[in-house]
Amino acid sequence: MSLDDRKLDVLRAIVEDYVATQEPVGSKALVERHHLGVSPATVRNDMAVLEEEGYIRQPHTSAGRVPTDRGYRLFVDRLSRVKPLSPAERRAIERFLVGALDLDDVVHRTVRLLAQLTRQVAVVQYPSLSRSSVRHLELVPISTTRLMLVMIADTGRVEQRLVELPTPITADDVTDLRRMVNEKLAGARMAETPPLVEALVEESPPVLRGAMTMLSTVLLETLVERRDERIALAGTANLTRGGLLDFQGSLRPILEALEEEVILLKLIGEVEPTSTLRVRIGDENEFEDLRSTSVVSTGYGPGPVIVGGLGVLGPTRMDYPGTIATVRAVARYVGDLLAQN
Repeated sequence: MSLDDRKLDVLRAIVEDYVATQEPVGSKALVERHHLGVSPATVRNDMAVLEEEGYIRQPHTSAGRVPTDRGYRLFVDRLSRVKPLSPAERRAIERFLVGALDLDDVVHRTVRLLAQLTRQVAVVQYPSLSRSSVRHLELVPISTTRLMLVMIADTGRVEQRLVELPTPITADDVTDLRRMVNEKLAGARMAETPPLVEALVEESPPVLRGAMTMLSTVLLETLVERRDERIALAGTANLTRGGLLDFQGSLRPILEALEEEVILLKLIGEVEPTSTLRVRIGDENEFEDLRSTSVVSTGYGPGPVIVGGLGVLGPTRMDYPGTIATVRAVARYVGDLLAQN
């Protein structure tokens, strides 16, 4: 059964009041607080239909109702009013992120900012190497048989590796190696580098072939074979004030789930090629321990390219319009920042 506009208005009012007051909502309070333009009896009838359809429920024998996961889902799907951020909030985001010094700083500022603005648990995935491109490769001689390889990605991510060489090489040899790897790999997508690295060995002059063979092994490990995606987390203390304790009895299962990087990556890291915003409510979460929570997440990246995910986790009773607006805005600012780097 599809609900008419008036019943949707009643559901919206129940969700907004319950999020604001954390108390079950009665028909009398709805009529007093919201200009629904109908009598309390009509509102009671509408609430009875909403309850029958599974959008709200009565937690105790009191008169008040609370939204169900299904009710929140309908509320989010029909959200015509995503709360726009105030100019002050926009300025705060910009000021907070613009001072960042490097990628680590950007990620840590972003996760702290998200946790502060939404008052939820915030999760930010570092830009994924598999989705990044090579900006520059630096070779730093440590001794005649040892080099430090420094890979700088277009997202600002930096990886360092030691390269042990089979025979000593000169400073001029290092310069030649540096030039060759940058000519071949700078600007290439990480995922597309293996054939280019193989070509480097084949095209090396005989005198550098041994060194290039060792370097290419380390290059492949750095550019392709690294699967450990990194995650930053902030705001776990916010769980204690979200009402999850009353619901769960214990926060331990949620906290334990948040310690698993695999779970966090699944929550926010599996982003689409486009920056679609996703809201997963209660039972829609595939992890049982997180079914009393909701997750709002989106992808971010420089321009149209998505390189990572970010989002927040909180109780199902969260301020969805405000949280959605904040997650979107922060993702956009981080993308702009990466594009400028």
